[in-house]
Amino acid sequence: MSDQHDTQELLDSLVAFTREHRAIHWSGTLTRFLQEIVAPDPTMAVRTSHQYIWDMIRWTGAASGNGRLFQDELFGIDPALERVVDYFKAAASGSEVGRRLLLLLGPPSGGKSTLVILLKRGLEEYSYTDAGALYGIAGCPVHESPLHLVPHRLRARFRELWGVDIQGEPCPFCRTVLEDRHAGDFMQMPVERIFISEAGRCGIGTYAPHDPSTADLADLVGSVDLSKVAEVGDEGDPRAWSWSGAVYAASRGMLEMIEILKVKREFLYLLLTLTQEKNVKVSRFPLIHLDETILAHTNLAEFRRFLQESENEALLDRMVIIQVPYTLNYHDEARIYRKLISAAAPAFRDVHLDPHALHATAVFATLTRLTDSEEKDGELARKVRLHANEDVDDLPRAEAERLRQKTPEDGLSGVSPRFVINALSNAIIQSDAHSLTTMDVLLALKDAIENDARIDPKKKRKWIDYLVLTRKTFYNRWVKEDVHKALFVSFESEAQQLLEKYLDEVEAALDNRIITDPITNEERKPDERFLRAVEEKIHISDSGKQSFRQEVVRKAMGAYKRAEKFSLDSHAQLHDAVQQYLFEQRRDVLRLVSSTTRPDDDVKQKISAVERRLVDEYGYDAHSAREAMNYVTTLLAQE
Repeated sequence: MSDQHDTQELLDSLVAFTREHRAIHWSGTLTRFLQEIVAPDPTMAVRTSHQYIWDMIRWTGAASGNGRLFQDELFGIDPALERVVDYFKAAASGSEVGRRLLLLLGPPSGGKSTLVILLKRGLEEYSYTDAGALYGIAGCPVHESPLHLVPHRLRARFRELWGVDIQGEPCPFCRTVLEDRHAGDFMQMPVERIFISEAGRCGIGTYAPHDPSTADLADLVGSVDLSKVAEVGDEGDPRAWSWSGAVYAASRGMLEMIEILKVKREFLYLLLTLTQEKNVKVSRFPLIHLDETILAHTNLAEFRRFLQESENEALLDRMVIIQVPYTLNYHDEARIYRKLISAAAPAFRDVHLDPHALHATAVFATLTRLTDSEEKDGELARKVRLHANEDVDDLPRAEAERLRQKTPEDGLSGVSPRFVINALSNAIIQSDAHSLTTMDVLLALKDAIENDARIDPKKKRKWIDYLVLTRKTFYNRWVKEDVHKALFVSFESEAQQLLEKYLDEVEAALDNRIITDPITNEERKPDERFLRAVEEKIHISDSGKQSFRQEVVRKAMGAYKRAEKFSLDSHAQLHDAVQQYLFEQRRDVLRLVSSTTRPDDDVKQKISAVERRLVDEYGYDAHSAREAMNYVTTLLAQE
């Protein structure tokens, strides 16, 4: 029944999508186009490619930072996305930025290609809306604007009447059609609505480099089609030209250049001239006007080689370069892994990963992306937490800001998401169980590092040290916290009660006043033994207790003034102290896990209850829950 409901829901959503994107097809002469399309809204009819892409970005809401264009697809690279959006905003305004090639620069598997793909998909979808309606000369190989047909001496009148400028000339093909079929009467030239489609080679072109020795400019600008020469009788006839080049497909939209710095220099000069002058020159024809946005991407190794050649300086001046580094926020990195896993084969998706497997892996990846330094483990761990926007209470604000500051090389090297997913794949293949623990994943990463011939021995040792740091400083804390909470029927409730008791006792101690016991109604002094038992769990010294208590009360008062509840999440250190204090009360249950004696039914029931809460409330399965309890028991034995 549920499957039938889901199937119907999917069919309904597909029908709804079709209805929403059912575009109105339009065709007619230039006369009708001017009357029916241009006159009501002239500015929409003269949009440049940059303006069209900017309108698409605004349509999706991405310009305001909360749109659907990049949502659930790109994580942790918001600054780069903002710079891309700013580029199109500036280019759409008519500034010089629009005469520059946009180059995305970053490490492999960092999101450059995905960013371009999302822009292309956004253009395709936008062209099917009323706001994104686009029109071209029917049959034109470069789907150019019908307004190119308006003679130059009449364009001033056009500007006076409608307040817009016409840029561009008819392509050689349309000139020939105009003379041969319509005897020069441009008002009778056919016009149609066009829809951007990468597969249909309309408004989106893609060029990927191949062997430089065989690469030919014809891949970009076309060549004579010998099969048509016999038909039209002249090699110089535009109808005998193959208009299959990528720059023609991209006209009115976007040209993606993959690994652009691997192409010959003559390719680059052609592209940069196209960007600046909006035209290309091919043999036999005058300049061909093309309006398109060129968006290229390349990796750092190619870019550094390009920089070393002095003759490339002029080319660099005509590019807007935006770095797309790896994210340094391990929460966002884990979201990337989750997305990649969800797109993988069922055999991969169906394997259960314990709740910290991806986050621990992401912490390790982040450590490899920080600039090499001699920082101690504690400082590195704090830096990782700060990049993840986590509070580090024992760190002065100035020191926190210093650690949070990125160096120019941060995020430009290190482990890629692809490396991580490959390691996970190997772990799944080698495991018979349909469940992987965090330790399984960390060991798989260690194996991948040791067996990768591309990584030099010094870096291997450092990265394996980062795995150890990840386990000791992050995973150990997370898994202990889960098990601690699972030892209680309602950890949050008991922890909040303990926190409130601590606050009451601290306030009384600081005010030097007597407390009335809520149960016996007897008056007593603040329970200093209880306060110190909590504080000692996070190594607050006797001499430092006063300042710590004052800070806690100050934060509690701040929360009260903001009409917020002061909870465990309000103070990271106190959170750890309360958790450890409560845990001491349930430590005996964990000791039973590792007991060599045969447990009785009561003990089995207690252990089973903890495992069940780990499964029901904390994201484990039966296998990983048992492994987590065994692991935490081992940690306790070592303390």
